[in-house]
Amino acid sequence: MNHSDISLPRKLTNQLLHLAQLSPETEVCGLIGADKQGMPVSCYPVDNSASTPQTRFLLDASQQIEAMRQIRDKGESLFAIYHSHPHSPAQPSPTDIQEASYPDALHLIISLNTKGVLELRGFKIAGQNVEELALNLIEA
Repeated sequence: MNHSDISLPRKLTNQLLHLAQLSPETEVCGLIGADKQGMPVSCYPVDNSASTPQTRFLLDASQQIEAMRQIRDKGESLFAIYHSHPHSPAQPSPTDIQEASYPDALHLIISLNTKGVLELRGFKIAGQNVEELALNLIEA
């Protein structure tokens, strides 16, 4: 994966934004699978099992395992972990950084905290290092 430039299919991006809009008061979350060329192709929504889903996310363990199995069975690889921020900007919170456990995966954050415009940003999180990556929408 080119670390400075991430291509996201418009259809997949629209799906992520739609999922966030369906749950405007709680953080939605899930996984994105990539095909053999590293192109993101599949969205796997996972329930948020956090005790305070309004302000943080925790991937439901059994659904995360099932999503990872589906990714593997389809010959895909884990491309990204996504979640939404209903009331804060699309940037990693201290909790997001502390709890990030897949340093090779992109972290996509959707913000509903903007006036009429949804925001989607991507980050690599490894330890305390956070790097924002440019996202480019493509027609796929």
